[in-house]
Amino acid sequence: MDPAILGPIDAIFFPIIEPILLIGAVVNLVTRLLAHRSHIKQNEEEKGSLQRFVIHEISNGILIIFSLYYMTLHHHGGMILSLMVLAMVLADIFEFEARLVESRGGMEIELPKGSIVGSALVLTYVLYIVMFPAGPLDQFLVLVPV
Repeated sequence: MDPAILGPIDAIFFPIIEPILLIGAVVNLVTRLLAHRSHIKQNEEEKGSLQRFVIHEISNGILIIFSLYYMTLHHHGGMILSLMVLAMVLADIFEFEARLVESRGGMEIELPKGSIVGSALVLTYVLYIVMFPAGPLDQFLVLVPV
């Protein structure tokens, strides 16, 4: 089966998808830090009025889109990456709600630890994909040559 099923989109992104994923994962970690700083500043100005950091939400969306696209190219690795990215975004949603509760209760804003761990796992897996493009066990997993 030809992994390039999206025609012109594959012609553009197929050769550079791994570096895009790596840049996206690093940018996501940076925007997560900036969002946390923004939440701390918003909490100091006015309690209970946290706003989502738009750049971080865009970063999440782009990472979701490219991880789902990666699944069309490499089914197994793409499925794992997509599930990790979706779990990270889900943790991010719940962490923001936890920050809202902290802000409304007059508590100090904590680090979004679950989201940071999720982002670190996504970054680790993307680094694995970049360093071992076919995967070190790929020679043992292919039983029938195509």
